[in-house]
Amino acid sequence: MKMLKLFFIPVSFLLTIIIGYSCSCSSCGNDETTVVPSEVLKKANDFIISKTGEEFFNKYITPDFAKTKYNPPYYEMAYRFYMPEKDYVVGTIQFITDSTGKVLKDKDIVGIPNYKQNPEECNFTVDKDSAIKIAKENGLKEGIKDWDVGFIWNPKRQIYVWHVLSTLWESEGEFGYKGKGQEAIISPVTGEVFEIHDWIVN
Repeated sequence: MKMLKLFFIPVSFLLTIIIGYSCSCSSCGNDETTVVPSEVLKKANDFIISKTGEEFFNKYITPDFAKTKYNPPYYEMAYRFYMPEKDYVVGTIQFITDSTGKVLKDKDIVGIPNYKQNPEECNFTVDKDSAIKIAKENGLKEGIKDWDVGFIWNPKRQIYVWHVLSTLWESEGEFGYKGKGQEAIISPVTGEVFEIHDWIVN
């Protein structure tokens, strides 16, 4: 197991993770959809296909117009990544294009599996129960409530990971949320534990 290290998590990031785990549908109850011009959609699709290949894209990735937003002159594109044969593999792809469909590569590009270049990165063999077992075997502390476990995109490594978060202490009052615990970052492909470290919100 890797050495523990102190890690501070902003409240907004922590809440984003927890909320993200509770919603796996494509629209999360939002009935409003964004109309995207066909030429913009095609270029956005082609950008993803350049990384995943067309067969992978057609099989596992679909536009999510309920989460797509138009903030003139930009489109905040959103797609759903889902493998029905492995129902724990659910992710959101997001990036920004201009009004012509050109992807802004200086902005965040989230959730696109690099299947075309590294197909082994999408050989997801570690399910949720296995990730929990691996976290326990590697010393993640049990804490005071059930662990938050999510299959999420890791910006640092540019891959999907299992994120397992335990809470050792928490309180919520007039000054907002406070808490501390541990989190484990685990490969859904090999089961390797990338990191186990402490988190704290003051």
